[in-house]
Amino acid sequence: MPLRAQPASPEAAAPTVLEIPIGLLTREVPPPPLYDLLAVPEDDAVAGAALAIKDNNSTGAFTGQHFTLNTATLAEGDDPVAAAKALVDGGNHFLIVNLPADQLIAVADAVKPLGGVVFNVGALDDTLRADQCRANVFHIAPSRAMLADALAQFLAVKRWTKLFLVVGPQPDDIAYGEAVKRAARKFGLKIVAEKPWTFGPLARQRSDSITRSDALVFTRGVDADVLVVADEANDFGTFIPFRTAEPRLVVGTQGLTASTWHQAQDAWGSAQLQSRFLRGANRTMRPTDYQAWLAARMVGEAATRTKDASPATIADYLRSPDFSIAAFKGVPLSVRPWDQQVRQPLLIAQPFAIVSVAPEDGFLHQHTPLDTLGFDQPESKCRLK
Repeated sequence: MPLRAQPASPEAAAPTVLEIPIGLLTREVPPPPLYDLLAVPEDDAVAGAALAIKDNNSTGAFTGQHFTLNTATLAEGDDPVAAAKALVDGGNHFLIVNLPADQLIAVADAVKPLGGVVFNVGALDDTLRADQCRANVFHIAPSRAMLADALAQFLAVKRWTKLFLVVGPQPDDIAYGEAVKRAARKFGLKIVAEKPWTFGPLARQRSDSITRSDALVFTRGVDADVLVVADEANDFGTFIPFRTAEPRLVVGTQGLTASTWHQAQDAWGSAQLQSRFLRGANRTMRPTDYQAWLAARMVGEAATRTKDASPATIADYLRSPDFSIAAFKGVPLSVRPWDQQVRQPLLIAQPFAIVSVAPEDGFLHQHTPLDTLGFDQPESKCRLK
């Protein structure tokens, strides 16, 4: 009598699925006191990461991997270190962090002994890529040096070489102003005048005043091609265009800007990313959304390539020359091994249109033109620890 094969048990037949949880740590966005056209949405960064989880799982359905997103949103006064440790203790060894520089460093140092790998999607500070760099932190957000270099390349190509720099009073404004000065020296531009902004947050005021009249003459007597604004808080930068004493192009943190992403970006297949994000979040994708999306996608790409989910394996692969990822920028993105900054093109845009993409043609580099943006390896002060 012929033997019959026994059917496999459901447990034996079921393929093994590798679970890869990703944590996201961010802060609550305070509501604006009045209607604010530039208000940050409550789900900033979160919506981008959520879309990436869907993208990862589309591939993971065929590769035996399943990704989840676990978000911790900090209220005012909450301890980011405690929240980060709780996420890692819960199995989320990959942390997408949208916090200021000092809190990012505290989180990175706290989770390093626990095997946590941090993806910085919000802090632009150059010091995070220099003397305060950490071996367990990958920088998805661009540095201020990268943003300033991108604009400076565009201005150099246009031969708009005489710059009038206006710097706000906040520490971030001053830091951006320093990045602009460095970029000007690097690309042969000249800052013909520099003035501090002392008129308060006029861009957020709703009534006319004598202060506004004073601001109108603030720009008189300066022979410049371009006015460069350093106002990361959007307190006054949007007030300046079309209110200068003489006709002046406005660039910097307002006017013509450099960023990782823009609502008008539709090249290299990015229109489909924009459409999917709009359907899911009911709003357009912001740079921080894109940076969070890219962070989660990097984990997904590395897990697919290595067929592993251990933090050490993923981190080693991300910093290796084998890693690259397609991210709707026209060229593959990769990680600079000396400071773990993602190298990528930056979009030069006005409010509703892309004007150019940096690096500009003609700015050469021995390895990749992408390394003409920001601090190159020979000038880097980063010593990963």
